[in-house]
Amino acid sequence: MSLHATSRPRWLTFDCYGTLIQWDEGLQAAVRELLARKQAGHIEPATLIEVYDRHEHALEQTPPHRSFREVAGQGLRLALQELGLPVDDGDIRVLTERISRMPPFPEVVDTLARLKQAGYRLCIVSNTDDDIIAGNVAQLGGHIDRVITAQQAGAYKPAPRLFEHAHAALGVGKDEVVHICASPHLDHAAARDIGFRCVWIDRGTGRRPLPDYRPDATLTRLDEVPPLFASLDW
Repeated sequence: MSLHATSRPRWLTFDCYGTLIQWDEGLQAAVRELLARKQAGHIEPATLIEVYDRHEHALEQTPPHRSFREVAGQGLRLALQELGLPVDDGDIRVLTERISRMPPFPEVVDTLARLKQAGYRLCIVSNTDDDIIAGNVAQLGGHIDRVITAQQAGAYKPAPRLFEHAHAALGVGKDEVVHICASPHLDHAAARDIGFRCVWIDRGTGRRPLPDYRPDATLTRLDEVPPLFASLDW
């Protein structure tokens, strides 16, 4: 699919972590801190992240719905236990406080300002809790009009319910939105299933697109979005 010959969107929705906010870098820093606290230098940060991600994603899709803080805490406990590491009550605080402080990518704030000046309304749709993401949104220059979270929707990506909730909250149909994201596993699956337009920011992390879905456009940085839209006469 292509964005050519499609209508200008009223809203742009964004995945937050990995798209606007430096998720991988921040997560690695949090994991290094946890491993240092536990004197577990024999375990690579990438190993703990891989095991944690597996547990976290499974818990997000397992009823009943729980807050991200609870999901992240349980996922981290399970990952530490699987790797034979001790667990203490401060572990999840290290992770969630790091998440809230993760900064935006260098080009993000200026790009959001350009998109606002071009007349778009901007919304974040994220698999998190309101209080956790608040620290990240505060770093985005005041350009974000709405923030819609898994906590508000009672569902996590890639379940369509989160995006359906977002579209209803914004008062738009799927054809009035373009979603901009970095996560194939979560956001592309929802775009495939619901049918909304999607721009992939492929930041070279090694994440691969789904075998049965191709995004409407693929860019490497957020500041490539305004020129793309200008080329479409939006």
